[in-house]
Formats: sequence, C-alpha cells, structure tokens
Amino acid sequence: MTANGSSKRNPLTGGVYVPTVAFFRPDEEIDLPTTEKHAAYLARTGVAGLVTQGSNGEAVHLDRDERKAITAATRRAVDAAGYPSMPVIAGCGASSTRETVQLCQDAVASGADAVLVLPPSYYKALVNTEAIYAHFRIVADASPVPVLIYNFPGASSGLDLSSDDILALSQHPNIIGCKLTCGNTGKLARVAAAAKPGFFTFGGSADFTLQTLVAGGAGVIGGVANLIPRSSVRVMELYRSGKVEEAQRAQAVVARADWAAIHGGFVAVKSALQSYHGYGGLPRRPCVPPSEQAAAAIQEEFREGMEMERSLQK
Repeated sequence: MTANGSSKRNPLTGGVYVPTVAFFRPDEEIDLPTTEKHAAYLARTGVAGLVTQGSNGEAVHLDRDERKAITAATRRAVDAAGYPSMPVIAGCGASSTRETVQLCQDAVASGADAVLVLPPSYYKALVNTEAIYAHFRIVADASPVPVLIYNFPGASSGLDLSSDDILALSQHPNIIGCKLTCGNTGKLARVAAAAKPGFFTFGGSADFTLQTLVAGGAGVIGGVANLIPRSSVRVMELYRSGKVEEAQRAQAVVARADWAAIHGGFVAVKSALQSYHGYGGLPRRPCVPPSEQAAAAIQEEFREGMEMERSLQK
C-alpha cells in the first residue's frame, strides 16, 4: 500500500529524473513542508520522475524513519500537484543485505515505485563478485517494486561494477535498470546494447545526457536538475526532435552548470537553491553551508544555467 492509500505502481519511462536534495530546519530536523514544495515545483517542469535518498539526498545523514517520511512527503506532493502517475524512486543502499531489504520494504510503504540500490562496499575486500551478485538477487527477490542498480564508485569505496556484472544482474526479472554515475560511456553503450528489452540504462549525471542518448540509454538521473530541470529536459527534447546542433549547445550550458554541482557536491546545489529560490541551503552536519563569499561564488557559477532555465519558463 502506498502513502496515498493506493496499491498502484507507476512504471518507469525514459527521461530526466531528479535526485532531490534533503531539506533541514536550523535545528537539523527534517523539513517536510520544503520537501513537498520542492517536489511539487520539480513535478511541473517536465521531468520524468523524482528520486529520494540518492547521493544528493544525504541518505547517509538520515535515519530509517526520516527516509520513510521524506519519500512519503515527496509522493504526497507529486500527487497533490496533479502528477499521480509520475514515478518516485527511493534510494535503498545499505551495508548489509538485510538492511537493504528493509529499506526497500519501507520505500514501498512510503509510496515509491522503484528502488535504487548501491553495491555493498564497506567490507569490499571480504565480498567477492558472487557475493555481490547474491546481494542484488536477494534484494530483487524481496523487493515488492523493481530494482535499479546504482553504480557509483565514489560512494562505494571505489567498487565499480563492470558491464559484464550489470548484464549478468539484468537477467533477474525484478532488476529493470541501472544508474551509471561512474561516467563510463563505453560501459553504458555495452549495457544499453545487450540488456534485455525494457532495461533502463540511465546516465548518472546531466553533463553526459547526449552521450547517454547516442549510446542508446534511456535518460539521466542528474542532481543539477534540482536547479535547472527544464534545461536538462530540453537537451533530450532537442536531440529526440533531430535538432542535434541545438542539443549540443544546450548540453554545453547544462554541462557547465553540472560541473559546479559535481565539484561542489550537494552543498553547492543547496546553496544555489537558497540563492535562486530562497530555500534549502542547510545541510546536516558534519557538512556545513558555504561562507557568504563562497555562496556568492557558487551563485555565479550557476548563473548561466539559471538564465537558460528562466528563459524556458516563459
């Protein structure tokens, strides 16, 4: 049963998915009204769906109840905004298989339509390839909703699943896609070409949207879309309508904005949200907001992208 009282699940589609940031009050308690405000704003911009508790969502800073509350608030807000068919994906990576299964079950109860799972990596030296395969298969067997593999070596102690690994796991009927934040477009091309029909191969960043599409990928899950969702979608629209040179120009703007998001992380994205939208700047400790001077520099880094975004709002 979902958070809105329905047992219906929304199937995924190709497109741009936004891994939403987490919002906190000054006392570091989660800020659900701002969570809902931001989710409703994003839902109206043409994106394909939202992702809670991705790397941008400070999942490692949240307890189990907070994860459930944020996913449920996101689902509520998207439905209330008039987009009940928009998929919500919840990040459910954990160090143990048992906790990962628990998080998947929590996510479903909170209204998630699919889950995104990192490979377990804390004891990387003690976990061989077969154990990693078993982890994903056990999770996929137990999850009431489809599973996406989240390959992000930067968040997994350097553990980097190969195209062979992902293709082997893709044979499981409940593993329906992957997010490749490794940025390896050769791997992306191999997976997109050889995976079962209907498998979603997503780029993990908006700065290689075009490369993802050319290689046969389904779209991207990109953090910069918290700030420039319409611009991120526009790259895909232009490419799909055959306007490749225009798509390249739009991609260049998005890539420059994404570089600010990549090297500054979610702290920079949240700082820019505060500068341009007036909400969301507070991370949870040990992360802290940038200084006033640094925040001004971050605002400037995103200026070009925000100008493009505002031009698309008209």
